[in-house]
Amino acid sequence: MLTKIRACVFDAYGTLFDVSAAAARTFEGLGAVAGPLAALWRERQLQYSWLRALQGRYVPFWQVTGEALDYALEVLGLPQDAALHARLMRHYRALDAFPEVPQILESLRARGFQTAILSNGSPDMLDGAVAAAGIGKWLDAVISVDDVATFKPDRRVYQLALDRLGVAADATAFISSNAWDAHAASAFGMRVVWCNRGNLPRERLPGEPDEQINSLRELPTLLSAD
Repeated sequence: MLTKIRACVFDAYGTLFDVSAAAARTFEGLGAVAGPLAALWRERQLQYSWLRALQGRYVPFWQVTGEALDYALEVLGLPQDAALHARLMRHYRALDAFPEVPQILESLRARGFQTAILSNGSPDMLDGAVAAAGIGKWLDAVISVDDVATFKPDRRVYQLALDRLGVAADATAFISSNAWDAHAASAFGMRVVWCNRGNLPRERLPGEPDEQINSLRELPTLLSAD
């Protein structure tokens, strides 16, 4: 149980928004290459963001996402076709929320918790995803790393959420489906719930999530403002 919590801050992609389901629709017609393309694209998207953060060479996540896609297409021998590229990129603009997300956000707000997104996503990417999922009315803030011009797991990103919401780290529950993100937020000082949707083993990284769940449906019972 996480006590004395004032705010719940969520990662976006894979935590609130179902990237896999959108990819399955978007990649329709690509046949056997669809799975490897989705996996390599996501892998490079994250790697490029980490490497740019280390080098101090920030660009918006939309550009990182496009460059990662170009790499994945070339590795798999797919055509560098502008129409295909645009179609694949569009799925980040209109992602579905996981089915339980609206009810969970509404419940948390009703109990007096602040709710926010903290994401690597560019502001326009996040605005599009929030609008498509219809969850904006249950969010106090949608926070992009664009405001500090670097990417997670830089400590400045997690501090950005505290500054925006006016809460202390130990009064903030950070929820992410990405284990590396969960560990980084814990090492920063936040209280952390890892939404381990894939039943993966724990990472060997600094920090340690306070709680582990398999679905956001389990989240409300872990949180208390007292």
